[in-house]
Amino acid sequence: MNEYEQQAKDFLKKTNTTFKAEFVKHGKHFQDDKDTRDIYKATFTRGERSFFVMFGQSINASAKYRYLNYVSNDFKELKKETRNYTLTLSQVHVNKNFKEPTAYDVLACLQKYDVGTFKDFCDEFGYNSDSIKAHKTYKLVCEEYKNACMLWNEQELDLLREVQ
Repeated sequence: MNEYEQQAKDFLKKTNTTFKAEFVKHGKHFQDDKDTRDIYKATFTRGERSFFVMFGQSINASAKYRYLNYVSNDFKELKKETRNYTLTLSQVHVNKNFKEPTAYDVLACLQKYDVGTFKDFCDEFGYNSDSIKAHKTYKLVCEEYKNACMLWNEQELDLLREVQ
């Protein structure tokens, strides 16, 4: 376990928070994605409170198995998807870079600061303030921050901000 993974593990332990990543599908995660990736439902739980984010894994670490144009994280599912073909193990490429997201992967991407107004958000992150897509992104970022504030207090968010 590297130092970053340890930071995330320590943060979860200090805040009595659990993390779970569930594979949802292999597809396009972001609106402008040209390539597909593994998409997970990443859930943080603390007592009775919890929230989840949809997390798009890096393309390089996605799809455990590949065959022609088919990709899958489950060999049985890959066989089902390729049922019209004779599938042999020698034809299946196993992605050596495959990995499920860790708590660190998701925590490092969470919105940990209030982004302010829509104008502030656009100025800070280089979005066009006339863009409907930018406004949709702004709303999602605000919701993510609101969820983080619901689960962790300000001192705990300060600790989270140190997870790099």
